[in-house]
Amino acid sequence: MLSILFTAEDLQQCYRLQDYIRDPLIIKTQRLEKKLDVLLTNLRYEQKQLACWKSGKMAVAAVPGAGKTYSLAVTAAILIARNNLNVNKQLVIVTYTRSAATAIETKIKQHLVNLDISQDGFVVNTLHGLALQIINHHPNLSKLNLANSTLINLTSNHKVIENSVDKWIDNNPLHYESLLKGTKVNKVKTEQLRRKSILRNEILPKFAYTIIREIKSSGLTLKELKKFNERKHNDYKTLLLAFSLYKEYQTIMKSFNFIDYDDMIHESINILEELDIRKIWQQKVFAVFEDEAQDSSPLQEKLISILASDDNNPNFEANLIKVGDSNQAINSTFTAADPIYFNLFCETCKNNKTLVQMNQAGRSNIDIINAANFTLKWMRDEWIKKQKNIKNNFLDLLQTQILERNIPFHIQEIKLVDRNDPQVNANPQSSNPGLEIHIPQDIYHSIKLIRQKIITLLEQNCNQSIAILVRENRQGHFLAQNLKDFPEKYKITVYEAGTQNQFSQIPKDILTLLKFMDRPHSSNYLKNSLEILERHNLIAKQDWNKIVTNPENFLYSTPLVSEPEESALQARNYCRSLLKAKLELPSYYLIAFLGAILKYESTELASVQKLSDKVYDELNEAITLTNIISVLRKIIDLEQFEEITEDNEQLYVRPNQVTIMTMHKSKGLDWNYVFLPFLYDDTLSGEVKISPTSNFLGNFSLAEIARIQIRTLSHKKYLSYENNIDITEIEQVWEQAKLFKKIEEYRLIYVAITRAKNTLWISAAKKGPSYWRNIKENVFLKPKTPCLIFLALMNKFPQFVTKH
Repeated sequence: MLSILFTAEDLQQCYRLQDYIRDPLIIKTQRLEKKLDVLLTNLRYEQKQLACWKSGKMAVAAVPGAGKTYSLAVTAAILIARNNLNVNKQLVIVTYTRSAATAIETKIKQHLVNLDISQDGFVVNTLHGLALQIINHHPNLSKLNLANSTLINLTSNHKVIENSVDKWIDNNPLHYESLLKGTKVNKVKTEQLRRKSILRNEILPKFAYTIIREIKSSGLTLKELKKFNERKHNDYKTLLLAFSLYKEYQTIMKSFNFIDYDDMIHESINILEELDIRKIWQQKVFAVFEDEAQDSSPLQEKLISILASDDNNPNFEANLIKVGDSNQAINSTFTAADPIYFNLFCETCKNNKTLVQMNQAGRSNIDIINAANFTLKWMRDEWIKKQKNIKNNFLDLLQTQILERNIPFHIQEIKLVDRNDPQVNANPQSSNPGLEIHIPQDIYHSIKLIRQKIITLLEQNCNQSIAILVRENRQGHFLAQNLKDFPEKYKITVYEAGTQNQFSQIPKDILTLLKFMDRPHSSNYLKNSLEILERHNLIAKQDWNKIVTNPENFLYSTPLVSEPEESALQARNYCRSLLKAKLELPSYYLIAFLGAILKYESTELASVQKLSDKVYDELNEAITLTNIISVLRKIIDLEQFEEITEDNEQLYVRPNQVTIMTMHKSKGLDWNYVFLPFLYDDTLSGEVKISPTSNFLGNFSLAEIARIQIRTLSHKKYLSYENNIDITEIEQVWEQAKLFKKIEEYRLIYVAITRAKNTLWISAAKKGPSYWRNIKENVFLKPKTPCLIFLALMNKFPQFVTKH
């Protein structure tokens, strides 16, 4: 019999091993690793590449529906767990809207609760929130006195813009005269007055608003702009105009003690220029994740790059992950967002083998995916064709290389997920086609088809979500009016997202009318009031610039002045009634009176009453028209600050609800069934429409010219980038501006298509209105041309086309 003898030392080691195995900390670590393994197992291969990131730079290009938010949340949870991140060393996640920040934060917290880990190892912020956090930590270093400053949300009709334009005109008479002259001198007095009105009230405010945001976000200094201005100019000296207007704006902002959101980012970067402060923040930051990186700008790029670096270690590569999809960049023609920076970051990471392409997506039906992939390829081919046309089809080798490099659409086809994918109901299948292409007789026939389809779908399954996506809010309102019987008749909720904007517009409209009542001889105030009355369908649309050149003659004609045209008489009567009310009504009745004039309905009138109470509570006894205007201005500034908070996304995707919203607002959402009606060329062509009233300058937009010029200078400063544009040649720059607008319109349709899970229903009726304002049953309908993408989809997928 074989006996095994253990020494006392052997037994002691055995006991120590048992104690080790029973150690609560070891047991907890083992359990945690098992949970982390489960999280990893439930990720797709491409998602795992992100989750296994250790350090350095990584770019993630994710197709629509690829689950990037879920992947980011899982990656964050794994990094927090494995690196023992805490309040002293945090993962920083940056995104561009508060709703997106809330969604990511909620998902991360859910994972951390399941992992039984503290939730203080990460922070999710918007860029502006992050900048504010840095400023608040170092008030002694900040030049911004937040306690005594007013934070404004800049718009083209803000009083700061108005004052900046007025000041520029006073200080630059010769430059102003060259703009008045335009392409052709016209010495007729009425035409001169009309041009002055348009320049002062339309062209220059829009120009100022555009260039202020572009200059601030571009990372260019005024010295650099001035340096370029010392060289060659175009006829209107657009960059000199931008430079001098921006200086006036800075002076006025300082005099009012105003700051805007970009000022906060600038100031946070200035604070981080202090080496010791920069090192403190870098030691607190483990890594930076940037979501929706296609919407970044040079200024934002600079802030997150500083935080992701380590000045104590010069060989350290920034811990920076950027996640986005340049094919969904739909903000660059009306914000400072510029997708080129994300594209080049992806290119750099590709060369370093740290680019992850998330191509698999479980959101949509195979038919919808095929439509989306075709649309993307068609857009790319169309852009190349147009670029070659601009160059007269002749491209040398260098130009061909530049063309290939600057293609704004990246072929990243959406692929189906694997059969054993853990996503519930991935790539949903049904017996019906996932794509329906309809050609109704007219817009009312479109409504009838949409109504029938929705009723049938929700009768079959009331737990489905439905959206109707439109290009502009007026189309959405028309649809909502034609579905208003749904709640009572069919127990189907109709949610018109655009009404939220309408309610926020009420105080602005009231303020505009009160300003006219206070100063009726102001051409600007008169015109703004007429536009509001027109928007509320109270007066007919006409050229207000012609009317407002001489407010006195319009409001009160004399024997020496001819009566206005018949179409303008109704407008004059409304304006006179406003001025009469100012004289005859007590000031505390004026807000309620304007609510009645604008024919607000029940819920809107309730908002007017609430606004009225709020104003008068603040004024106490000192109720005068001037004081009411002053208080309303403050209220609107405050409300604009609050409006930056996005609506809860769950409001839009409720079951048994039809959500009506614009294509722009739909980004980041999805529904079981999506309807895209009214796909017409006049609303989705991407053409930049130039008002006939402003074409004395030429057939282009001065603001868009300046935007392209500033961006081109910024690209040359920050990137090894060439686009062969001579920014002093207006014709060249304008062609580029038009192309960028068309690109973004195409991307917008791609975004809308990829919102659908089960079925995508699209249509372009044979007849529609000339304008989407004042749509009534007896409105004249004319033949309409479908947009090019609709025609391309028809030709590609004839099996899904139904002609009515």
